Amino acid sequence: MDSARTSMSEKSGPVVGGPVVGGPVVGSSEAGRRLGVRKTYKLYVGGAFPRSESGRSYQVHAAKTSELLAFAAQASRKDARDAVVAARAAQAGWAGATAYNRGQVLYRVAEMIEGRSGQFADEISACEGVSAAAARRTVAAVIDRWIWYAGWPDKVAQVAGGANPVAGPYFNFSVPEPTGVVAVLAPAASSLLGLVSVIAPVIATGNTAVVVASEDRPLPAITLGEVLATSDVPGGVVNVLTGRTAELAPVLAGHFDVNAIDLTGATADSRAELERLAASNVKRVFWAEDDWAGEPTPRRMLAFLETKTVWHPVGI
Repeated sequence: MDSARTSMSEKSGPVVGGPVVGGPVVGSSEAGRRLGVRKTYKLYVGGAFPRSESGRSYQVHAAKTSELLAFAAQASRKDARDAVVAARAAQAGWAGATAYNRGQVLYRVAEMIEGRSGQFADEISACEGVSAAAARRTVAAVIDRWIWYAGWPDKVAQVAGGANPVAGPYFNFSVPEPTGVVAVLAPAASSLLGLVSVIAPVIATGNTAVVVASEDRPLPAITLGEVLATSDVPGGVVNVLTGRTAELAPVLAGHFDVNAIDLTGATADSRAELERLAASNVKRVFWAEDDWAGEPTPRRMLAFLETKTVWHPVGI
């Protein structure tokens, strides 16, 4: 039995109060004193769930009670670079899918979020310290927002592109194209609604994302990774890192294979330095404080699109 306990602990990561194997039987007089197994959440990179290469993890506590909820992997700079590699590998295939197909894939994700709405509500309630009713309303808003963005992939070209009048025997078209790999610093205060509000517009238009989740409230982000892993979203399209934002953000801002960065979750003190690092390869930089809290608009999608101009002779 001792060897079995050791094996389970090694596979599961840190456990609060020791393993459950051999504990009180449910229904017995001792069942009320049973100590729960605290999960060790991993990263979500390239469609898989690796531990941090550094082996580090950190404690996640409930907002109101400070109760230990779980352990989260503390991503390192190498983990961030690996996530960029995964995002780059997936970008061409995701951008090359038809807009209609991307929309259908994203709609399926909304269905799966709804199927796990109870788990998401429990995690939001614990992480953000809100009531169960408020958490359920947040999950409903998350589903609605994801569906809203899922409807845009085959429509955004009509908003961001068009035919341009020119003097001469030519057709001239402006065609939106994805920027590429986008690093996203998710809002610190909103563990799921803010997260979805910054991820969905990035991937709806054919970009891939490397997301740094809320540092203190990461559990819904990894659960979203579990949803994405079992959906039709290809591995590498969304990569979720948990850990210290101050450690990971400069790596992504200065990375030469990242094409754009969303600084929504950056602190005011760090923003100027991150913008300076982003200028090293002329990244697109987007920042809008708390715009995710209102009704969605195409603004975030348009921020990560490039415009390609095509000339074509008339009659050919």
